Amino acid sequence: MSRSKPSSRLISFSVTLLILLGLFISVMASETVVSNGGRDDDDDEGFQELLALDEEEERQEGSSVKSSDAQVLKKAQKIVLELSNDNSKRIIDGNEYVLVLGFAPWCARSAEMMPQFAEAASVLKEMASPVVLAKLDAERHPKAASVLGIKGFPTLLLFVNGSSQVYTGGFAAEEIVIWAKKKTGVSVTIINSVPEAQEFIKKHKMFVIGFFENFEGSDYKEFIDAAIANNEIEFAEAGDYGVAKVLFPDAPTKTHFLGLVKSEPEEYVIYEDTFEKENILEFLEYNKFPLVSVLTELNSVRVYSSPIKLQVFVFAKANEFQNLLLPLQTVARKFKSKVMFVYIHIAEENLAKPFLTLFGLEELEKTVVAAFDNKISVKYLLESDPTQSNIDEFCSRLLHGTLSPYFKSQPIPHNSKTAVQIVVGRTFDELVLSSPQNVFLEIYAPWCINCDTTSKQVEKLAKHFEGLDNLVFARIDASSNEHPKLQIDDFPTLLFYSSIDKSNPIKVSTKSGLKELAAFIKKKVRVAKDSDVSAQDQSTKDEL
Repeated sequence: MSRSKPSSRLISFSVTLLILLGLFISVMASETVVSNGGRDDDDDEGFQELLALDEEEERQEGSSVKSSDAQVLKKAQKIVLELSNDNSKRIIDGNEYVLVLGFAPWCARSAEMMPQFAEAASVLKEMASPVVLAKLDAERHPKAASVLGIKGFPTLLLFVNGSSQVYTGGFAAEEIVIWAKKKTGVSVTIINSVPEAQEFIKKHKMFVIGFFENFEGSDYKEFIDAAIANNEIEFAEAGDYGVAKVLFPDAPTKTHFLGLVKSEPEEYVIYEDTFEKENILEFLEYNKFPLVSVLTELNSVRVYSSPIKLQVFVFAKANEFQNLLLPLQTVARKFKSKVMFVYIHIAEENLAKPFLTLFGLEELEKTVVAAFDNKISVKYLLESDPTQSNIDEFCSRLLHGTLSPYFKSQPIPHNSKTAVQIVVGRTFDELVLSSPQNVFLEIYAPWCINCDTTSKQVEKLAKHFEGLDNLVFARIDASSNEHPKLQIDDFPTLLFYSSIDKSNPIKVSTKSGLKELAAFIKKKVRVAKDSDVSAQDQSTKDEL
């Protein structure tokens, strides 16, 4: 769960997506409130630090945060227990369920998660849930962190009677509450009346409703099994059709049904498959997202782990996205459950830049529409205007596999009077693979420490062989240029493309000296020339 720098090369989309997974679990807690009413001095000190951070955040946010909201937040934070080297064992052993967040003070995501974790603690307390929420500064209390099994930051663990299990839920307050409820045996909420249904709708942005005239039978059992297995979505059941209609206005007139309710344009989705647990879970996985998901650091894990492998990403400024939202939703509705649509604010450093870097567009400010096929690790780019019709056609071709993969490339350079030709993604075919000449290619990256030495050697070799008409020296920046037949992970790399066999380049050691390299090149050029002469002689004989 430690953070890593996003790579600018397209190695694989699974790696690319996982780069971001370590950015999303962190939280802040506050004053220790233990069951015996006591509080350690360390706990009080930790709570004061949290309050100081809260006050700093309020000053930064200014008028955007109402004072009443801040007071509610502070009150909620007091519910979260503060663990230390001295009290962690006592608190965990003294409570049946303890959800622990291990964090480090320097973790930027802690401040973002803090209100969600605190709000979840408040809701769970109001529900009289047996789950206690606690947090541990793992840097300040390394002994406790080691005992609890907190090895990275951040870490969420649920302790059940002292034994830990990894947290697998979402990171919004409601998602934390749902996960905690289901882990304590409350898998389904029973709705008995219209007022209860109306109140339930106010509290939940997304939920599953099951209507059963009789709470028995194989279908009902599969419904319950699915509710137990799914730790992410709230499940509710109703035995009265009028109550069910309040929760799901599009309810069919059947003895039982299942539907998914979401707070977005595609609000009601009816389940039409057979009542089997795995089918129900699959239905939820493919339908739980909005028509267009707005990517945040709280929902990123859910988005990246979606079973929908064809994904269209829209990078745009907020106002441009609002103008595009309705036509985008229209397209998304057409490709529902087959193509996933995601919006990222183009200025988001952590969320947008790693993706845009894959396309070489990290400095671009205008709207970008891109796509990924995560089954085969291929990326695509809409190179026409992002109109509804163009996006529709783009998605259709994506679905049917007729889109051409996108390989990033720098602009085509002017190579006149240069000893070493500059190759980019768009000219790799012309200058390397289709060239009738032998090509000695240097592959480098700007950040490569050893590349400068190799570049100087190549320049000296180019000068030494100057005037040889069947030999070209070239170089390509592989961090900014891609080609399907150039898959290089090590820098620098030297490749010799013989004029008689461009499909099998020869890798040359970068540790070789100038004399060794010159002798190698001279030998390979002579072999290619002799082969060419032999081929010409054979052609002449054939003509005679």
